Order: sequence, then structure tokens, then C-alpha cells
Amino acid sequence: MPNSKPRDQFSMQNPLTQYPHPPFPAQSQPAPGLDAKMHPEPDHGEQTYRGFGRLAGRKALITGADSGIGRAVAIAFAREGADIVLNYLPVERSDAREVVKLIEAEGRQAFAMPGDIKNETFCKQLVDQAHEQLGGLDILVNVAGKQVARKEVGQISSEQFDATLKTNLYAMFWLCQAAVPLMPAGATIINTASIQSYQPSATLLDYATTKAGIVAFTKALAKQVIERGIRVNAVAPGPIWTVLQPSGGQPPEKIPDFGAHTPMKRPGQPAECAPLYVLLASQESSYITGEVFGVTGGNPLP
Repeated sequence: MPNSKPRDQFSMQNPLTQYPHPPFPAQSQPAPGLDAKMHPEPDHGEQTYRGFGRLAGRKALITGADSGIGRAVAIAFAREGADIVLNYLPVERSDAREVVKLIEAEGRQAFAMPGDIKNETFCKQLVDQAHEQLGGLDILVNVAGKQVARKEVGQISSEQFDATLKTNLYAMFWLCQAAVPLMPAGATIINTASIQSYQPSATLLDYATTKAGIVAFTKALAKQVIERGIRVNAVAPGPIWTVLQPSGGQPPEKIPDFGAHTPMKRPGQPAECAPLYVLLASQESSYITGEVFGVTGGNPLP
């Protein structure tokens, strides 16, 4: 396991040894969990992401922005020049405060708006308030997700199934529905699918179902809104070292070898996902819409 993280995302290095690899210490947390309690701690780009103004003046709303991939995206967007509204659950406030400080350290505005996106009214209020606070809205990034591993279909309660669908699918629908009328031509929506959309694990039945739905939703919405000059794409990560995993997203016995089955023999880091979100948010991807991009450590998507 390497003892140091890369200096930045541009220094050439061997991707097999760039970040920690299994075996990891056995660990678990109550959901939703905190990044600071993970061993090793994930890299969200705090020390490694360098920006170049690719999103200068842009106004972004990011869900799940306190930790994991959402945190990495928020850091990258700020260093590329965007102002950001961060959404997260109230119990995740300590992690969110750290992200706000990192954004403000870049001279960008950060507006913390905690709340539960399983609630339709809150989703609509979140978009309206983000639009008001930022003075506009031209990037929506749907990252927040719920993942709870169960070995058998009979172990998935209706309450869990409902919560997973509302967090992963309904919230995305409500947020997009509220955001599209407010977004100008040139705006972008980026959803977060998963390799589970195409290669579902037996223990992630409800989660994989929602992620497959996100792929279809992304492709259909992209066709709807391109006439308005709005692009819609999705990122589909493979195994990424986030707090989602030890807080119920994986069976505890899977954590020590998490990511070992990929060709790279390790999980990805949130910081390795963020550059793709930056590309899809920027004008550099102006001819890309309705696509799904994998960050999977070598397990190809269909």
C-alpha cells in the first residue's frame, strides 16, 4: 500500500500503485457515516486537484456534496471557478463544513443547504433557493445516493426499497423537473449512475435497479432538453472508496478486499471521478449529451 498520495492529478505515475489497495482494515459505521472515520481516508482532491478556470462564473447545485464523490466534485468545481450550493443530510454537517471552507479558500461562494432529498417539497425548495442564492443555476449534479446491501430479496423491507428509490430516482426526477425551467442554454445536468446499472451485484438489488433507471432517465431527458440547449450526461463509477461502503453499502466482510476484483486491483478514489464531472460541466464537452461514462478501474461498461 503506498504511503503517499499523488502530488496532483497531472503528475505521471503508475495507476496501479497511485492509491491504497487491499487489504484494508475491517471497519463499519452507522449510516450515513463520516469520511474522517475511514481507514485509509479517501482522497477527494483536497491536496491533489488543481483547477484552470474551466468553470469560471458557473453556478452549481451538488447533492451529496459533504462526502465521497460529491465532495470531490465540489472541490474540483470550486477550483475551476464555480460558485456552489451544497446539499447534504443535517447529520453530515461536520463533513460539509470542511467542504465549505475548502470552497471559500478558493475565493468562491459556498451555500450550505442541508435537507433530505427524499422529500419532494424540499427538492423544489432546494432548487429555487439555489437559483436565488447563486443568482442563477447552470449546473445540476445529482450525486447523493442510498445503498444498503442485503443478501436476499426477502431481507429488503418495503421501507428500504422506498427510501432507495426516493433517494436515487425520485429526488433526481424532482430536482431536474424544478431545475430545467430555470436553466439557460449552455447549462448541464450530470447524474450519477454506476457499474451496477449494467452488472448488478446480488446484494444490491434495489440499488442496482435505481442505477439502471438513472441511465434510462439520463438518455431520455437528454433528448427532451437539448432543444433548450441543455445537455444531460451521467457518470457510472465502479467500486469507489467512499463512506457509503462501510456504512452499510457493502457487507462488512467485503470491505477488506473492496476493489480487489478490478483489473487495477484496487478501488477508485473520489478524486479520480471528479475530472470527468468537470469535463461534462464545461463547454469542452459541448457535443456530448445523453452519454454514460464509466470510471471503473478497467471493468468496461457495455
